[in-house]
Amino acid sequence: MGEFEGPMPMNARETYKLLTFAATGAVNATQDLVRRVRQSVEGADAELVAEETLALVAIATARATEVGLREASAPKREAVTEALLELPFTYRDYLAGRAMIEAGDASMAKGAGAAREGLERKRQFYTSHLPEGRFPGERALTDKMALWMGRISPPKLPEMPQERLEKLDLVTHLVAHLKVVLAAARRHASQETADSGRPTTEEGRSS
Repeated sequence: MGEFEGPMPMNARETYKLLTFAATGAVNATQDLVRRVRQSVEGADAELVAEETLALVAIATARATEVGLREASAPKREAVTEALLELPFTYRDYLAGRAMIEAGDASMAKGAGAAREGLERKRQFYTSHLPEGRFPGERALTDKMALWMGRISPPKLPEMPQERLEKLDLVTHLVAHLKVVLAAARRHASQETADSGRPTTEEGRSS
């Protein structure tokens, strides 16, 4: 029998659902932040804003999920976290693949290496500012998102990055997303703990 034949274990299905939930939320939160910035910050570079924002949101989402899965098994926590940390690359690969299909030009893939290096630098920046094992709450994000706002803003704007951040109320929106993901991850961890105490089908039959 093949590896993927037969019904998928319930725990695996729930893990995939959690990952999909967190990734979908991260993309949605990114799009919301990008829209608000582009509507309000004149001269902002669209691609820079999108890449920096997705890197920030992906790292923050991974940290929130990691904290929520603290009571879950280590392999599961690490796998889900790593997948979310890869989200900026996964999303760019999707966009690049769609663009190649629409243009009918496979040569567009030649610049993928340089693009990945740029994304990796952005990911490393936000990873260094959002440490493992800590939920990025309002206080931490207020500080770190000021750095993000400075990186995505064109020069010589009249306001400081912190002032723009407060005016657009961006921290509140990201914190709301992270709290939803945290709650979902905690529910999953609690369910896994409860399931681990239940007898398997075979055990139930023999008792």
